[in-house]
Amino acid sequence: GLGNPGERYARHRHNVGFMAVERIAQRHGFGPWRQRFQGRLAEGVLAGERVWLLEPQTFMNESGRAVAEAARFMKLPFGDVIAFHDELDLASGKVRVKAGGGVAGHNGLRSMDACLGGKEFRRVRIGIGHPRHKDRVTGHVLGNYHKSEVEPLTDLLGAIAAEATWLADGDDVRFQNDLALRLNG
Repeated sequence: GLGNPGERYARHRHNVGFMAVERIAQRHGFGPWRQRFQGRLAEGVLAGERVWLLEPQTFMNESGRAVAEAARFMKLPFGDVIAFHDELDLASGKVRVKAGGGVAGHNGLRSMDACLGGKEFRRVRIGIGHPRHKDRVTGHVLGNYHKSEVEPLTDLLGAIAAEATWLADGDDVRFQNDLALRLNG
């Protein structure tokens, strides 16, 4: 999960990656969060696979350092790394999964690309919407969710957590389809 550490940033749109992995850990009974790999780490099992959830504590711009340290320790192929992150170019509440690709100005993804030495990792892009004006982007991304957005966000994070087993199983299409059914059904 990508985000910025500390209570000051906890409800920022930029921290939706942290929110998603915290909800997955809670829903699936992961072990307690502990300090490891320059971040907070929780361990558990999804779809019969051992899974580590990591929240880098290096701030967004240096997220890749923590992710690369954990991936190298586990000897993970980068295709097994999944980044949950905010996506400005997706409507609020929309989720898309993709493997590889560009960073679209996202500094956390840029850091991961640089530290992992490639773009093969998977991305769960969680839409935060665009404020429609370039001069409002920073305030929007680094702003808290509005009260009117909290209930839909809670539903979205719950659905992501409920369907996360498909990601662990490598079935990104099923994850997206079941997520859409859960949210729109």
